Amino acid sequence: MNKLLTAILSLIFIINASAQQSPFTDSKYFEMRVYTAHEGKMPDLIKRFENHTTKLFERAGMENVGYFLPVDKSDNKLTYILGYPNENARERMWQSFLNDPEWKKVYEDSRKNGPLVKSIEETYMVLAPGLNDLPKPSASGIFQLRTYHCFDGKIENIQARFRDHTRALFEKQGLKNYPYFLTVEKDGSQSKLVYLLGHENQSEFEEAFQRFANDPEWIQVRDASEESGKIVERVDAKFFTALPFSKMK
Repeated sequence: MNKLLTAILSLIFIINASAQQSPFTDSKYFEMRVYTAHEGKMPDLIKRFENHTTKLFERAGMENVGYFLPVDKSDNKLTYILGYPNENARERMWQSFLNDPEWKKVYEDSRKNGPLVKSIEETYMVLAPGLNDLPKPSASGIFQLRTYHCFDGKIENIQARFRDHTRALFEKQGLKNYPYFLTVEKDGSQSKLVYLLGHENQSEFEEAFQRFANDPEWIQVRDASEESGKIVERVDAKFFTALPFSKMK
Protein backbone atom coordinates (compact mmCIF):
# COMPACT_ATOMS: atom_id res chain seq x y z
CA MET A 1 0.00 0.00 0.00
CA ASN A 2 2.84 2.41 0.85
CA LYS A 3 4.45 1.80 -2.55
CA LEU A 4 1.12 2.40 -4.31
CA LEU A 5 0.58 5.65 -2.41
CA THR A 6 4.11 6.78 -3.22
CA ALA A 7 3.56 6.06 -6.92
CA ILE A 8 0.26 8.00 -6.93
CA LEU A 9 1.82 11.00 -5.17
CA SER A 10 4.77 10.98 -7.56
CA LEU A 11 2.40 10.97 -10.54
CA ILE A 12 0.46 13.93 -9.11
CA PHE A 13 3.68 15.91 -8.60
CA ILE A 14 4.81 15.16 -12.16
CA ILE A 15 1.47 16.27 -13.64
CA ASN A 16 1.57 19.49 -11.62
CA ALA A 17 5.16 20.10 -12.65
CA SER A 18 4.27 20.00 -16.34
CA ALA A 19 2.62 23.41 -15.93
CA GLN A 20 5.62 25.03 -14.24
CA GLN A 21 7.71 27.84 -15.74
CA SER A 22 11.36 28.70 -15.16
CA PRO A 23 13.48 31.73 -16.11
CA PHE A 24 16.12 29.27 -17.34
CA THR A 25 14.09 27.26 -19.83
CA ASP A 26 10.88 27.00 -21.85
CA SER A 27 10.90 23.19 -21.74
CA LYS A 28 8.60 20.98 -19.64
CA TYR A 29 10.43 17.65 -19.67
CA PHE A 30 14.15 17.20 -19.05
CA GLU A 31 16.91 14.66 -19.29
CA MET A 32 20.20 14.74 -17.44
CA ARG A 33 22.76 12.67 -19.31
CA VAL A 34 26.15 11.66 -17.92
CA TYR A 35 28.78 10.49 -20.41
CA THR A 36 31.81 8.61 -19.14
CA ALA A 37 34.58 9.14 -21.68
CA HIS A 38 37.18 6.58 -22.64
CA GLU A 39 40.64 7.34 -21.30
CA GLY A 40 42.12 10.38 -23.03
CA LYS A 41 38.97 11.05 -25.08
CA MET A 42 37.32 13.82 -23.03
CA PRO A 43 38.84 16.69 -25.10
CA ASP A 44 37.52 15.10 -28.30
CA LEU A 45 34.10 14.53 -26.73
CA ILE A 46 33.87 18.17 -25.62
CA LYS A 47 34.95 19.33 -29.07
CA ARG A 48 32.28 17.16 -30.71
CA PHE A 49 29.59 18.68 -28.50
CA GLU A 50 30.78 22.25 -28.97
CA ASN A 51 31.27 22.10 -32.74
CA HIS A 52 28.51 19.73 -33.79
CA THR A 53 26.25 17.93 -31.31
CA THR A 54 24.67 20.94 -29.59
CA LYS A 55 23.71 22.47 -32.95
CA LEU A 56 22.27 19.18 -34.19
CA PHE A 57 20.28 18.79 -30.96
CA GLU A 58 18.73 22.20 -31.63
CA ARG A 59 17.98 21.24 -35.23
CA ALA A 60 16.02 18.27 -33.88
CA GLY A 61 14.05 20.61 -31.57
CA MET A 62 15.84 19.92 -28.29
CA GLU A 63 16.89 22.65 -25.86
CA ASN A 64 20.49 22.73 -24.63
CA VAL A 65 20.02 23.67 -20.97
CA GLY A 66 23.50 23.21 -19.49
CA TYR A 67 26.85 21.44 -19.94
CA PHE A 68 29.18 20.72 -17.03
CA LEU A 69 32.46 19.07 -16.06
CA PRO A 70 33.20 17.84 -12.52
CA VAL A 71 35.76 19.74 -10.47
CA ASP A 72 37.28 16.38 -9.58
CA LYS A 73 39.29 15.72 -12.75
CA SER A 74 39.63 12.03 -11.93
CA ASP A 75 35.90 11.76 -12.62
CA ASN A 76 36.09 11.35 -16.38
CA LYS A 77 32.48 12.39 -17.00
CA LEU A 78 30.56 15.07 -18.88
CA THR A 79 27.12 15.94 -17.51
CA TYR A 80 24.51 17.83 -19.50
CA ILE A 81 20.80 18.64 -19.37
CA LEU A 82 18.46 18.68 -22.36
CA GLY A 83 14.92 20.06 -22.46
CA TYR A 84 11.87 18.90 -24.43
CA PRO A 85 8.25 20.05 -24.73
CA ASN A 86 7.08 16.72 -23.26
CA GLU A 87 8.03 13.05 -22.92
CA ASN A 88 6.62 12.02 -26.30
CA ALA A 89 8.50 14.82 -28.03
CA ARG A 90 11.71 13.52 -26.49
CA GLU A 91 11.38 10.19 -28.31
CA ARG A 92 10.55 11.89 -31.62
CA MET A 93 13.40 14.40 -31.35
CA TRP A 94 15.99 11.75 -30.54
CA GLN A 95 14.95 9.71 -33.56
CA SER A 96 15.27 12.81 -35.72
CA PHE A 97 18.74 13.52 -34.30
CA LEU A 98 20.02 9.95 -34.64
CA ASN A 99 18.78 9.71 -38.24
CA ASP A 100 20.29 13.05 -39.27
CA PRO A 101 22.89 12.32 -42.01
CA GLU A 102 25.12 15.10 -40.67
CA TRP A 103 25.16 13.52 -37.20
CA LYS A 104 25.95 10.10 -38.66
CA LYS A 105 28.97 11.55 -40.46
CA VAL A 106 30.14 13.51 -37.40
CA TYR A 107 29.76 10.41 -35.24
CA GLU A 108 31.75 8.16 -37.56
CA ASP A 109 34.47 10.76 -38.16
CA SER A 110 34.92 11.26 -34.40
CA ARG A 111 35.44 7.52 -33.88
CA LYS A 112 38.25 7.01 -36.38
CA ASN A 113 40.78 6.74 -33.55
CA GLY A 114 38.43 4.83 -31.26
CA PRO A 115 35.08 5.44 -29.57
CA LEU A 116 34.74 8.48 -27.32
CA VAL A 117 32.00 7.38 -24.91
CA LYS A 118 32.33 4.40 -22.60
CA SER A 119 28.90 4.58 -20.93
CA ILE A 120 25.81 6.79 -20.67
CA GLU A 121 23.55 7.41 -17.66
CA GLU A 122 20.11 9.00 -18.09
CA THR A 123 17.86 10.70 -15.53
CA TYR A 124 14.45 12.06 -16.55
CA MET A 125 13.06 15.10 -14.75
CA VAL A 126 10.34 17.74 -14.62
CA LEU A 127 10.42 21.17 -12.97
CA ALA A 128 9.63 21.02 -9.24
CA PRO A 129 6.30 22.78 -8.59
CA GLY A 130 6.63 26.14 -6.85
CA LEU A 131 10.43 26.15 -6.79
CA ASN A 132 11.32 27.87 -10.06
CA ASP A 133 9.78 31.32 -9.67
CA LEU A 134 12.90 33.22 -8.58
CA PRO A 135 14.72 35.60 -10.98
CA LYS A 136 17.61 34.20 -12.99
CA PRO A 137 20.85 34.86 -11.05
CA SER A 138 24.08 36.30 -12.40
CA ALA A 139 26.65 33.86 -13.79
CA SER A 140 28.46 31.55 -11.35
CA GLY A 141 32.00 30.23 -11.39
CA ILE A 142 31.09 27.02 -9.57
CA PHE A 143 28.01 24.83 -9.27
CA GLN A 144 26.98 22.12 -6.89
CA LEU A 145 24.52 19.53 -8.15
CA ARG A 146 22.51 18.24 -5.19
CA THR A 147 20.18 15.24 -5.16
CA TYR A 148 17.86 14.62 -2.20
CA HIS A 149 16.70 11.08 -1.48
CA CYS A 150 13.70 11.50 0.84
CA PHE A 151 12.02 9.03 3.14
CA ASP A 152 8.82 7.52 1.74
CA GLY A 153 5.98 10.01 1.53
CA LYS A 154 8.21 13.00 2.33
CA ILE A 155 8.83 14.48 -1.12
CA GLU A 156 6.03 17.03 -0.63
CA ASN A 157 7.53 18.03 2.72
CA ILE A 158 10.93 18.80 1.23
CA GLN A 159 9.33 20.84 -1.54
CA ALA A 160 7.34 22.87 0.99
CA ARG A 161 10.46 23.53 3.06
CA PHE A 162 12.40 24.74 0.02
CA ARG A 163 9.48 26.79 -1.27
CA ASP A 164 8.77 28.54 2.03
CA HIS A 165 12.24 28.82 3.57
CA THR A 166 15.36 27.12 2.20
CA ARG A 167 15.79 29.00 -1.07
CA ALA A 168 15.58 32.37 0.68
CA LEU A 169 18.03 31.21 3.34
CA PHE A 170 20.45 30.11 0.60
CA GLU A 171 20.25 33.57 -0.97
CA LYS A 172 20.75 35.18 2.44
CA GLN A 173 24.24 33.61 2.45
CA GLY A 174 25.05 34.51 -1.16
CA LEU A 175 24.23 31.13 -2.71
CA LYS A 176 22.46 31.30 -6.09
CA ASN A 177 19.37 29.22 -6.85
CA TYR A 178 19.28 27.51 -10.23
CA PRO A 179 16.56 25.14 -11.54
CA TYR A 180 14.87 22.71 -9.19
CA PHE A 181 13.71 19.39 -10.64
CA LEU A 182 11.83 16.27 -9.62
CA THR A 183 13.05 13.02 -11.12
CA VAL A 184 10.63 10.89 -13.13
CA GLU A 185 11.12 7.36 -11.85
CA LYS A 186 10.10 4.83 -14.49
CA ASP A 187 9.47 2.16 -11.84
CA GLY A 188 6.90 4.36 -10.07
CA SER A 189 9.08 4.94 -7.01
CA GLN A 190 9.20 8.28 -5.23
CA SER A 191 10.78 11.19 -7.07
CA LYS A 192 14.05 12.74 -5.93
CA LEU A 193 14.64 16.48 -5.65
CA VAL A 194 17.52 17.59 -7.89
CA TYR A 195 18.84 21.14 -8.03
CA LEU A 196 21.85 23.33 -8.71
CA LEU A 197 23.37 25.95 -6.43
CA GLY A 198 25.96 28.45 -7.63
CA HIS A 199 28.65 30.79 -6.29
CA GLU A 200 31.79 32.56 -7.47
CA ASN A 201 34.22 29.79 -6.52
CA GLN A 202 34.36 26.62 -4.46
CA SER A 203 35.93 28.09 -1.32
CA GLU A 204 33.32 30.87 -1.14
CA PHE A 205 30.58 28.33 -1.82
CA GLU A 206 31.73 26.13 1.05
CA GLU A 207 31.98 29.10 3.42
CA ALA A 208 28.49 30.28 2.43
CA PHE A 209 27.00 26.81 2.84
CA GLN A 210 28.57 26.48 6.28
CA ARG A 211 27.02 29.81 7.28
CA PHE A 212 23.68 28.50 6.03
CA ALA A 213 24.03 25.27 8.01
CA ASN A 214 24.81 27.25 11.19
CA ASP A 215 22.10 29.89 10.68
CA PRO A 216 19.72 29.78 13.70
CA GLU A 217 16.80 30.56 11.40
CA TRP A 218 17.62 27.50 9.25
CA ILE A 219 18.02 25.28 12.31
CA GLN A 220 14.62 26.40 13.59
CA VAL A 221 13.00 25.78 10.18
CA ARG A 222 14.63 22.36 9.84
CA ASP A 223 13.62 21.22 13.32
CA ALA A 224 10.04 22.45 12.94
CA SER A 225 9.67 20.69 9.58
CA GLU A 226 10.87 17.41 11.08
CA GLU A 227 8.56 17.29 14.09
CA SER A 228 6.73 14.36 12.51
CA GLY A 229 9.93 12.64 11.39
CA LYS A 230 13.05 13.11 9.30
CA ILE A 231 12.49 14.20 5.70
CA VAL A 232 15.81 13.56 3.94
CA GLU A 233 17.44 10.15 4.01
CA ARG A 234 20.53 11.06 1.95
CA VAL A 235 21.99 13.92 -0.09
CA ASP A 236 24.37 13.42 -3.02
CA ALA A 237 26.43 16.53 -3.83
CA LYS A 238 29.09 17.16 -6.47
CA PHE A 239 30.89 20.29 -7.67
CA PHE A 240 30.91 21.25 -11.36
CA THR A 241 32.04 24.04 -13.64
CA ALA A 242 30.06 25.05 -16.72
CA LEU A 243 31.63 24.50 -20.12
CA PRO A 244 32.14 27.69 -22.20
CA PHE A 245 29.29 26.81 -24.58
CA SER A 246 26.83 26.03 -21.76
CA LYS A 247 23.64 28.10 -21.83
CA MET A 248 23.43 27.86 -18.05
CA LYS A 249 26.27 29.74 -16.37
